[in-house]
Amino acid sequence: MENIFGKSLNGISGKILIGIFSTGLIFTILSFFIPLNLYVEIPAILIGFFYFLKNKLYLEFFRLSKKDSIILGILATVILFSASFYPFILDHFGYYVPTIKWLTEYGLVKGISNLDLILGQMSVWHILQAGFSNFTDPFLRLNGILLIIYGIYIIENKSWIQLIFIPVLLIFSQSPSPDLPVIIFSLIILNEILSENRNISFLFAFSVFTFAIKPTVIWLPIFILLYSIFISKFDYKKLIFGSFVFLLFIAKNIWTFGYPIFPFAIFDLGISWKSNPELLKASSEFALVKTFDEQYSYVEIVKFSWFDYIKNWLSLKGIKSIINILFIFSLIAFIVFSIIKKNKIISLICISILIKSILVLFFSAQYRFFTDVFFVLFFVFLFKSLNKKNALIFSSFLFFIAIGAFSFPNLIQKFIPSFQVGRFMTQFEKNQIIKPSYYEYNQYNSYKVGNLTFNVSQKYPFNFDTTVPAISVNYVFDYQKEQILPQPIDKNNLKKGFIWKKLNAEEKKELNKTIELIKKTYQ
Repeated sequence: MENIFGKSLNGISGKILIGIFSTGLIFTILSFFIPLNLYVEIPAILIGFFYFLKNKLYLEFFRLSKKDSIILGILATVILFSASFYPFILDHFGYYVPTIKWLTEYGLVKGISNLDLILGQMSVWHILQAGFSNFTDPFLRLNGILLIIYGIYIIENKSWIQLIFIPVLLIFSQSPSPDLPVIIFSLIILNEILSENRNISFLFAFSVFTFAIKPTVIWLPIFILLYSIFISKFDYKKLIFGSFVFLLFIAKNIWTFGYPIFPFAIFDLGISWKSNPELLKASSEFALVKTFDEQYSYVEIVKFSWFDYIKNWLSLKGIKSIINILFIFSLIAFIVFSIIKKNKIISLICISILIKSILVLFFSAQYRFFTDVFFVLFFVFLFKSLNKKNALIFSSFLFFIAIGAFSFPNLIQKFIPSFQVGRFMTQFEKNQIIKPSYYEYNQYNSYKVGNLTFNVSQKYPFNFDTTVPAISVNYVFDYQKEQILPQPIDKNNLKKGFIWKKLNAEEKKELNKTIELIKKTYQ
């Protein structure tokens, strides 16, 4: 990748980040054609080790001072300890693991969203995780490794303010959540811009790669684009590679979902394997309900006036309303800050953040879609205003709280009961020192409707440990409601993909019988 962009980032952390970028793109391209199994993982590992030794990259570590090496050692220990706990983010079981299972066994599957809508996302981060999940990282703790890399970057670049973010980000270390990489990469790209890195070609491509991991970070490529136009000397050639990354992202979505941007049914290209419009409509309605933390029904929400919409969103029960209020006040404060500073870069960041915020508020104002904004605003507010000593003191205090929260999750459950993630955190177990804690379930039943034989987890809504092809139980009920069913294009080769079709009389009977059998398992 350095042969394309030149030296883009400094130090060993820079080479690792560029390696993540390039490997993620390579794995994404390969996944269109082959599964990301051992035949992909072993060559990647061997090539990596070969160049690590050939180019003597290990010497980069010896450039760290003794004090910085101690800081890194403590950071790595705390991160690995936190990453060893059981996964507790629900998307881990309903989205992350099922996605990775499909990628390792089949690669990207055409129209996979017709089988289970959420699988249509296929984040680039999960593609990268899948490529290293066969034997290198079977417990899916890539996020823990990324946090250590982030720590190296902070120390190498003396960006001490970022040290205080790591304790907060530990919450993402047990699962391959795409939230972690988009937050870290956003902060790194911002730091590079504010530190006068002028390699726009790389920074734009890397920002689009971050967007491909999770599109809610759309403000980042917008910012780099605006920066290249209004501050840097604009050259369209510098946007070519980033445009290629964007086209790869679009191609992935069309392949798995049938539309360019998941989960929106816009820019209909007439793809034969596109998702069912009624299911997409139902998904959109549920997203609106989730905006209000399921405290109001869809019928109630659509009757809201604009005043009611805003008032009810800001006054939700529990911690969600506090986050929403902080978000609005943070945006207002950042607008005022950018006006006072009269700095072009800060103004462009503000414009980009506002564009993203308007889109989120318009489509689905769930707090998880704008958490990255808090990190960005805090970073810009305090850039270069927090020295090493104060950063170490403050981050040490936050680390102490984070370790306490992981070790004694009952405290979170007691004092912040509305924080739903806290309900699924578990106590420390000594075995996790030897290997990370992980769940095994592997209980499911098989059913056949029409041309499709599929598996459904027993008495559990998610399919993290269910043999593919698996369908979440809620989607089975949705298919009954809409009178449709996914069907393999070729029942002997699932790689060829899935389409949906209307049920005929015989298939209706089969699906109704399947529903009854599923209901009996819950009795």
